[in-house]
Amino acid sequence: MKIVNKFYPHALVILGFILVSLIYFYPVLQGKQIFQSDIAQYTGMAKEQNDFRAMENAEPYWTNSAFGGMPTYQLGANYPYDFVGKIDDVLRFLPRPADYLFLYFFGFYGLLLVLKTDPLKAFIGAIAFGFSTYMIIILGVGHNAKAHAIAYIPLVIAGFILVFQKKYIWGGLLTMFAVALEVNANHFQMTYYLLIFLLILSGYYAFEFIKNKEYKPLLISIGTLIVAGIFAIGANAGNLLATSEYAKYSIRDKSELTFNPDGSKNETTASMTTDYITEYSYGIAESLNLIAPRIFGGSSHENVGTDSRMYAFMLEKGVPEGQAKDFVSGMPTYWGDQPIVSAPAYIGAVVFFLAVLALFIDERKIKYVFLSGALFTLVLSWGKNFSLLTNFFIEYVPMYDKFRAVSSIQVILELCFPVLAVMGLQSFFKAKDEPKLQQKALVQTGVFGLGILVILLIAKSFFHFTGASDQYFMESYGPDFVDALKEDRVTMYYADLLRSGFLIVVTFVVLWMFIKNRFSQTTTLIVVGIVMIFDLFFVDKKYVSAKDFVSPVQIAAPFQETPADSQILKDTSIYRVFDLQGQLQGRSSYFHKTIGGYSAVRPRRMQQLYDYQIAKNNLEILNMLNVKYVIQVDKEGNQIPTVNPDANGNAWFVSSVKLVNKPDDVMKALNTLDTKKVAVFNVHEHEGKFPNARLKKPWDTSGTIKVVEYKPNYIKYKSDNAKDGLAVFSEMYYKNGWNAYIDGQLTDHFPVDYVLRAMEIPGGKHTIEFKFEPQVIKTGGTITLISSIGMLLLLLGGVYFEKFFRKDSQSNNGDTQK
Repeated sequence: MKIVNKFYPHALVILGFILVSLIYFYPVLQGKQIFQSDIAQYTGMAKEQNDFRAMENAEPYWTNSAFGGMPTYQLGANYPYDFVGKIDDVLRFLPRPADYLFLYFFGFYGLLLVLKTDPLKAFIGAIAFGFSTYMIIILGVGHNAKAHAIAYIPLVIAGFILVFQKKYIWGGLLTMFAVALEVNANHFQMTYYLLIFLLILSGYYAFEFIKNKEYKPLLISIGTLIVAGIFAIGANAGNLLATSEYAKYSIRDKSELTFNPDGSKNETTASMTTDYITEYSYGIAESLNLIAPRIFGGSSHENVGTDSRMYAFMLEKGVPEGQAKDFVSGMPTYWGDQPIVSAPAYIGAVVFFLAVLALFIDERKIKYVFLSGALFTLVLSWGKNFSLLTNFFIEYVPMYDKFRAVSSIQVILELCFPVLAVMGLQSFFKAKDEPKLQQKALVQTGVFGLGILVILLIAKSFFHFTGASDQYFMESYGPDFVDALKEDRVTMYYADLLRSGFLIVVTFVVLWMFIKNRFSQTTTLIVVGIVMIFDLFFVDKKYVSAKDFVSPVQIAAPFQETPADSQILKDTSIYRVFDLQGQLQGRSSYFHKTIGGYSAVRPRRMQQLYDYQIAKNNLEILNMLNVKYVIQVDKEGNQIPTVNPDANGNAWFVSSVKLVNKPDDVMKALNTLDTKKVAVFNVHEHEGKFPNARLKKPWDTSGTIKVVEYKPNYIKYKSDNAKDGLAVFSEMYYKNGWNAYIDGQLTDHFPVDYVLRAMEIPGGKHTIEFKFEPQVIKTGGTITLISSIGMLLLLLGGVYFEKFFRKDSQSNNGDTQK
């Protein structure tokens, strides 16, 4: 009975999380699925991979349908012995995206329990965290991996806190499994931001240990965390090793070229340019969106409604009511510093109020850890708007330059504020015997919160309410259109400030009534919780709602075949397609093998070929990439497939080799290279694989070489040449996994023309095979298996120690004392 009494409140909470998740995303109960734009693009990219799995019942680890060819390591590849993934599948038992919302709640609830919060307050706090607008918006657009990683962040923090509280076994086990799940979620940017916060947290506890001269507990804590981290990382070795290997060849690593596409010197030492990294930088004043959602216009496609100035303007111009209503449903009201925003990052006015209350009334020093984490990540989210700190991190902090969209680091802030809010509420109720302390803290909080809103109301004249695209609208629709847009922005500014002020006043009054014994603690808690949650709920519904759900058929096949696609697909040979309008989209990959695609970790050299050559209309590059069809768009917007008669084909023999000594020279040689006759080769870097490169030997070009079998991870050719020949293959060179065989014998192949493969073919008839056999998958699988077994043994040993050994020890100590 004791066990039931102990766990049934938590069971009720879990049931509550399930119900809230399903209620918010209720269309999933009707069999519908949410349409996520990023997932639609991913579906296009992964089409070839998924088709291969269905046919071969195996994993290809390579796709030829995007960017000419790339590993699938970051395209949802399945790795061997992924037992952590199986645990994750169990936790994500609800239909998507309700599963991620449930994970938000579940993980945050665990953190609040570690912070000694009772179940009801923890339940309310977890709902507030999960309904923070950023958490919901990323589900709406399809940033599933990001949502997945964020959901496990609270559990990792909880594990660290337990370890530092000297609960080494339970804390170590929780840390180990939480970190394993966090890494398995496969969004390393979010994990990286978590590490920044963990450094702050660990620094605080280390200082406390050292101050109290508790060196042994500090060392045990560090050792426990290290062991937990080793096994957690080891259990994800397949993904981590493969990703680390490929990252060196993606756009997330430094360029080998010392000049830019315009010929200027490439002076950046970062993996990506500072402009690219900081393109999405949060405006300093824009940060106030955290407490009043639309003071900077909300989103880039805001529904301003029929009571807006824009709607009236449309009617004044003679636009029919129906058309005017449709038009104002997606207005560019956002006027902040970022290029485009799907919704404001709003943590909730009540959450903010209670978080400030914590600073005045909570006596636990750990509140400063969460405050520091919130403020530090807020400043980092400003990116180029606070370049002093941002540039320092880009230049000197390891790996910071591998992630873009710095504004997303606010996920740490969006975790810290709800934690502080619950701490504030908890401490407020604990101080019920000290009404003067309650009154003082509440008044200080009210003055601070309302003071900010009043200042903003007064400071309205300092803002320009002008968006980055307003000049375009001025030229297209005239100044009256822009004036109407600005009026609506001003209206939203005032409306949301007053809304947040009202919510703060309501919360203040309810808590004041508790101090005056007009409300019980339970009533106060429920009322404040309802106000806090519904505040966020109704803001979220403006941006992600039932209208975003569609039939499963549309999700499974997000792209419709066009007449252009149909015409191209009649050609059953092996070729590539270049979609002029969809270079960075997944649509073409859904139907064709393309040189474009949709990936944040696309191959660097393919991107460089586009920037340095294709964008400058060097058609010879399309020829060597075997681009047989170019999809163009006519004046009416119809896709027109144009045949490229000069495409080089799948493979060909060249007559000579142009030798150069560095990547710069290879790229420059492509400016005028006749790729059908000459191959450019970096002899300085790869001579070991092509020892005959310096010989002035004549290469036979009279032979033929044809592809006879073509799969993502296997290509077979037949060659027939009288004398020795040098063959160039229109396939991406990637040394870590692709092996070449001539008549079954492993044979060296090497890179030419910056991205392609080449090899010497002896005279005669031969069978040539390329097989993708990545050793990193085998190595990673072995480490994963060993680490997973180790995790299981640690779990069993930890449970045994806590339940039996420690119990016996306590019993014996009791007998001795008697």
